[in-house]
Amino acid sequence: FIYLFNSNMTPGKNGVPVAENFRLEQSTIADTVQAGQVRVKTLYLSVDPYMRCRMNEDTGSDYLQPWQLSEVADGGGIGVVEESKHQNLAKGDFVTSFTWPWQTAAILDGDLLQKLVPQLVNGRLSYFLGAAGITGLTALLGVREKGHVAAGANQTMVVSGAAGACGSLAGQIGRLEGCSRVVGIAGTDEKCSILVQEMGFDAAINYKKGDVAKQLRELCPGGVDVYFDNVGGDISDTVISQMNQNSHIILCGQISQYNKDVPYPPPLPPDTEKILKERNITRERFLVLNYMDKQEASVLQLCQWIQEGKLKVRETVVEGLANIGAAFQSMMNGGNIGKQIVLVSK
Repeated sequence: FIYLFNSNMTPGKNGVPVAENFRLEQSTIADTVQAGQVRVKTLYLSVDPYMRCRMNEDTGSDYLQPWQLSEVADGGGIGVVEESKHQNLAKGDFVTSFTWPWQTAAILDGDLLQKLVPQLVNGRLSYFLGAAGITGLTALLGVREKGHVAAGANQTMVVSGAAGACGSLAGQIGRLEGCSRVVGIAGTDEKCSILVQEMGFDAAINYKKGDVAKQLRELCPGGVDVYFDNVGGDISDTVISQMNQNSHIILCGQISQYNKDVPYPPPLPPDTEKILKERNITRERFLVLNYMDKQEASVLQLCQWIQEGKLKVRETVVEGLANIGAAFQSMMNGGNIGKQIVLVSK
């Protein structure tokens, strides 16, 4: 089975993605595996906010290619090798790729696959798509490269989209790296409760309830030193208004703006721009792919924290390739806690 980007249902730059933007078809793959190739069975697929950009002809990015109409969609995936004609991969090996086709089975170029070691994540293979994959790297390197966190500096970090795949990790990593106070912003009471009770956040704000600015002032009496921004929009303007002199924004994502026809990063209101300049707040675009020289050491650090129980991992798992469109739609609407994963086969 293969999952296609649907030519009849594209949302356009200002539309909201829905499951009907995709369609499922049955197809066949080649009978023979060529030299250097492997035949794989797909185990897990990942759906992520950046994929919304791939639904436009112009993704707004030079490192993301648009999905082609009526072609197989792709993204982060994990599978098991069933047949190999690649010298470094054998039957039974677990492998991953950032461009895994949305298919139940596929023949792939072995050179484009990375072999996985399940023991690094206590056998939880799907973690390599989240906490021990690009998501975890984004959180860790974002905090380290753009957060300017210093142990003992009594810094307060605020994380928006805090119950999502990246935000839930970023807040915990901020604490592990030395922040003295971590406050999350999420969209339900359940998410806020999980952030505080499971993931060690000091407090969490449900932005759909009450006055966010007032709650921030109460929970961050010394102001905000580090802001891990996953959402943009009004919430970010509110956080920025309470940031301290010489503080730092980790510009990770702007999910509230992805369905709008605006450039990335989206322009800020004049009053917010004025605050950035007057308080010397850094807000630079962060792209984890620019730091791949630090990938190996960073993944090992993430795996160590997972093994030690210092990094709590949450996943929202949907079963079946047929449901990947609905999982993508739900994730874009905040329906997930932690990483949104699609279990294709066991």
